[in-house]
Amino acid sequence: MQDNITASAPLAMLPKAPSGIDGLDEITEGGLPKGRPTLICGSAGCGKTLMGIEFLVRGALAYHEPGVLMAFEETSEELAANVASLGFDLPALQAQKLLRVDHVHVDRSEIEETGEYDMEGLFIRLGYAIDSIGAKRVVLDTIESLFSGFSNQAILRSEIRRLFRWLKDKGVTTIITAERGDGSLTRQGLEEYVSDCVILLDNRVIDQITTRRLRIVKYRGSTHGTNEYPYLISEDGISVLPVTSLRLEHKVSDQIVSTGISALDEMFGRRGFYQGSSVLLTGTAGTAKTTLAAAFAQEVCQAGGRCLYFAFEESPHQLIRNMLSVNIDLEAHVREGNLMIEASRPTLNGLERHLVTIHKLVRDFQPTAVVIDPISNLISVGNVNEVRSMLTRLIDFLKVSNITGLFTSLISGSMQMDTTEEGVSSLVDTWISVRDLEGVGERNRGLSILKSRGMAHSNQVREFIITDKGIELLDVVVGPTGIITGASRLVRQLQEQAQEVSARQELARKDRELERRRRVLEATIANLRTEFESVEEEFRQLNNEEHDRQKGQVMDRVKAARAFSPSDTSTPNNQQPNS
Repeated sequence: MQDNITASAPLAMLPKAPSGIDGLDEITEGGLPKGRPTLICGSAGCGKTLMGIEFLVRGALAYHEPGVLMAFEETSEELAANVASLGFDLPALQAQKLLRVDHVHVDRSEIEETGEYDMEGLFIRLGYAIDSIGAKRVVLDTIESLFSGFSNQAILRSEIRRLFRWLKDKGVTTIITAERGDGSLTRQGLEEYVSDCVILLDNRVIDQITTRRLRIVKYRGSTHGTNEYPYLISEDGISVLPVTSLRLEHKVSDQIVSTGISALDEMFGRRGFYQGSSVLLTGTAGTAKTTLAAAFAQEVCQAGGRCLYFAFEESPHQLIRNMLSVNIDLEAHVREGNLMIEASRPTLNGLERHLVTIHKLVRDFQPTAVVIDPISNLISVGNVNEVRSMLTRLIDFLKVSNITGLFTSLISGSMQMDTTEEGVSSLVDTWISVRDLEGVGERNRGLSILKSRGMAHSNQVREFIITDKGIELLDVVVGPTGIITGASRLVRQLQEQAQEVSARQELARKDRELERRRRVLEATIANLRTEFESVEEEFRQLNNEEHDRQKGQVMDRVKAARAFSPSDTSTPNNQQPNS
C-alpha cells in the first residue's frame, strides 16, 4: 500500500445544454443534461408542449443548435399558429434549416387490430430528420401517443427503454413530454425511471386563482433546486422565477436618494435612503402613505431619475388629481416620460403574473426607483407565505438591479406597530411607520423611523400635517404627560406666545424703569456736579485770598527789612570812637 496518495485530477462536470428559458437554467444549474433525455410531465394546460418548443427555438437562436420537433397529436401548421402569439416563427426557422417539424400520425386502431408494434420506422424517420439539419436538440410530443392502446406491459417497457437508449446513442439533447398519471408521474409509470432528468409541471387553482408550479423531481449527475417554483406563460414565453436563483451577492451603493420631504431627510443620518435599498412605509388607513410615496416619486423624477409607480387602489387620473391638491404634480413627470403609473386591481392576475409584469416593465422602462402602493392588497390573491415569497423575489430583483424600492402597506388597528401582515418588515432596509396620534376629541398623524440599516436615524415621533403646499413635519413639543399634538399643541403654542408677549412687556417695563432711573441719576449727578463746582469755586476764592494775604505779608517784611538797613557812615550815639 502506498504511503503517499497522488492527488487525482478534478472530475469533469456533467455537460449541460442551456435551455434559454428564463429561470430554468438557474435552478438546473446550467441547463438540461446534454446528449440525454429529459422528461417533462404534467396535466393538461400546464405548458409541456410550449416548454419543448421554446427549448428548440432558444437553442436555435441563442446557441446555434438546430432542433427537431416530432409531434404525434398536432400538425406543423397547428403548432406554428399556436406559438406565433409568443413571437416564435417556426416557418422562418424551418426555412433557415434551424428547425424541422415532423407530424407523425399514429392510428391506435391499427395497433389494436394487429397487436404488433415496431418502432424501427420511427427511428429511421427521426434519424433522417436529425441528420438532415444536423440537429442537436429533439422534442417528442407526446409519448402517450406512441404507446396508446398497448396492453402488453412487457413489450411496452422494452420499447420505452429502447427509445431512450436510441436517443442517448444518437447524442441529442431530448425533451419528451408525457401526461400525468394516476398515482404516478406518467401514465405508463416507467418513463420517469429511465429518464436522466424529470421535470414536473403542475397547474393549480387556489381560491379561484390559477398558479403554475415547476419541480425538478430528479437530475442524474447534477445538483439542482429541489423546491417548487412558480412559472408563467406570457407573451415572451415561459418564465421560471425561483427564490434560490437570487443570492445575496449584489453590490451596494453609497449614493443617497432624498425622501422628497426635507424635514424627513433630516431624521436620517445621511439625509435620505441609500440608492438600491428597500423601504417599507406602514400605517393604518388615512395616515398619508400614498402621499408620502408620491412625494418620493416626484423627488426621484425632479432629481433626473425615472420612477415606476404601481397603484393597486387608484387609477392614474385619480392619483394625479388627488396629489395635485397637496402640491405634488405627477402629471408633469408623466408627460416628460420620467414617471410611469401602472394601475390595476390585484385580483386581475395571480401573484406570479404581477411579478412577471413588474420584471417586464422594469426591463422596458429602466427606472431608478419603483413604488408599489400598497403591497397589502396582494393578500387578496394569495396567502401570507405566497405573498412573502413573491415579495422576497421582488426585493432581491430590485436590489440586484440597484433600484430603490418603496412599498406601502396597510396595517389594521388591531395589529402591533412592529408587525406587518405580509411579514416582510425584516427583509427591508428602512422601515417608516405612520400612525394616528389620538388626542382629546381629535386624531393627528405621527411619523417615526423604526429602522434604517447602515445609518443613524432619529428616534422621535414627529407629528406632520398635510397642507396645500405639501407635507410639513412639525417640531416635537413635550408636555408633562408626553408629546403634545393637535389642539393641545395649538393651546401650548398660544400659551407660549402669551408668555412671550408678557415677557416682552415686562422687559419693556424694565427698560422704561431703567431709563427713568438713569434720568434721575443723571439729574442727581448734575446737581452734585453743580454743588461741587460751587464748593470748588469757594475753595478757589479762599485759596486766592490766602495767597494774596501771604503775598502781602512777604512784601511787608521786605519793606521793613529795607527800612532798617544803614544809609550813611555815622555811628550810633552809644558808641565812642577809639582814641
